[in-house]
Amino acid sequence: MQYETVRVEREGAVSTITLNRPDKFNTFSTDLARELGCALYELDNDAGVRVVVIRGEGKHFCAGIDLTEMAGKSPVELREWIRDMDAHNLTIARMTKPVIASVHGAAVANGLGLACCCDLTVASEDAKFGTTAINVGLFCFGPSVPLAQCVGKKRALELLLTGEVIDSKKALEYGIVNVVVPREKLDEETASIAGELVKKSPVAVRMGRAAFYAMANMTYEEALAYAGESFALLCSSGDAHEGVDAFLNKRDPKWKER
Repeated sequence: MQYETVRVEREGAVSTITLNRPDKFNTFSTDLARELGCALYELDNDAGVRVVVIRGEGKHFCAGIDLTEMAGKSPVELREWIRDMDAHNLTIARMTKPVIASVHGAAVANGLGLACCCDLTVASEDAKFGTTAINVGLFCFGPSVPLAQCVGKKRALELLLTGEVIDSKKALEYGIVNVVVPREKLDEETASIAGELVKKSPVAVRMGRAAFYAMANMTYEEALAYAGESFALLCSSGDAHEGVDAFLNKRDPKWKER
């Protein structure tokens, strides 16, 4: 597919989606939202891709939604538009491959939500995070869902209700990001983490990731039962037998991918 608002590149088993509206600070337009969804779907169905990275072109990762698109829309049109703006949250959760956000500059509103809904987030020291919609009479409804899962009720409401923009150090403390590095090391650190994930059994990653998201909506008892069933199924896979044999015989595994 030909893209205009995102750029898709691949190096080995790692594919990178770059949000490509730098003149608009990579804000979500309808086109960007839909192209991001299409790119994620295509890469998830590409057998040669094992890890997906999302980054932003220019000065910022993503500064939210392009508010100029709001004007003149009917309530029905607004609902459809908002579904487009929020679709990536569910798309990423349903993927079979891990997704890493590589964040620099501003990651606010939908940009913060995107960083939170990715499996892992690497941030540069200059990165800023916030749910800033409250400052213009709106509310970050969509981003509030992955944000709350990352930081919990109190922290989420603190950010959602105040619109405060926090630095990467505080974002690390809150649990929004996994690691913070100097700006010049951001791509290197992201590639390093992606490279580590590529080395793992694709079967174990796929099954484990799917179970993790599925169990989030279960009771404690249901989740434990589901986890046990998932582990039993994984133990019967070719990759599990290969991995255990490689460990016991002190050699590198050769994944069977089944």
